Amino acid sequence: MRHFLDFERSIAELEGKIEELRRISDPDGLNIADEVSRLTEKVDRQLRTTYAKLTPWQKTQVARHPDRPKATAYIAALITEFTPLAGDRAQADDTAVIGGLGRFFGRSVMVLGTEKGSDTESRVAHNFGMARPEGYRKARRLIELAGRFGLPVLTFVDTSGAFPGIEAEAHGQAEAIARSIEACLAAPVPVVATIIGEGGSGGAIALAAGDAVLMLEHAVYAVASPEACASILWRDAGQAEAAAEALRLTAEDLKRLKLIDAIVTEPYGGAHRAPEQTIAAVGQAVQEQLAPLLALDAAALLARRREKFLEMGREAAS
Repeated sequence: MRHFLDFERSIAELEGKIEELRRISDPDGLNIADEVSRLTEKVDRQLRTTYAKLTPWQKTQVARHPDRPKATAYIAALITEFTPLAGDRAQADDTAVIGGLGRFFGRSVMVLGTEKGSDTESRVAHNFGMARPEGYRKARRLIELAGRFGLPVLTFVDTSGAFPGIEAEAHGQAEAIARSIEACLAAPVPVVATIIGEGGSGGAIALAAGDAVLMLEHAVYAVASPEACASILWRDAGQAEAAAEALRLTAEDLKRLKLIDAIVTEPYGGAHRAPEQTIAAVGQAVQEQLAPLLALDAAALLARRREKFLEMGREAAS
């Protein structure tokens, strides 16, 4: 059963009518194809109209859609011969961060992703995509391993943020995130990151400090979730919609601010309606960003990356 968001109620009603008509078995052989076709065209028009003018809060809802393709789906479709690597070699493995070796368009790569899970069981298993320190230390280990073997790093980010529990803090959450960011920035190989859903706080930046940062059209990327931001500013999580407007968290906002490099267009109706098409588009966009980076040596990559991040905010400050 398809999950509909609050602002999709009229679309849900129309699709419900279409399903009812398709289940009708009329003994007189009444032809309902014309009515189904008419309603289908109406759904298409409404989807195009609705998704062409989503508010930041609505985009946040789309980015969190339970049917949106997750990191494991991207890896399964885009990475051949994937061999997962586990553990931080210090304490434990964290299943919120998945990673390993594989081939992307025939080229050996290291791939990392934050995985939310797609049903109740997998969400619990992956801690809803909220990594503990062990996850970020695993990411750092794999990025450094990629550097030693000259493998490009691809990351797929989808997390509301790092796990905020007391145990995670006691195990050095902030330090682990900082070290993962440091590994991204110091990697002597190309790093291409894609925000496929939510990009929340340092938990996202830990895997997204790359030479090229891509973002799906209806993904969001911010220093905090709208609910957390509203709680901090107004002591009221119910002001999340206003916070989403203020955070400038949409792909369009971030591209304009030069905090990301490219936007990957989603099928109308969002990635959850056409996951295979979305994943293929992301794969093509990543390949386009990666190709010119492969021509640069380590020194040129590091210099380019340093300038890229130092440049952020310069124009706004001046």
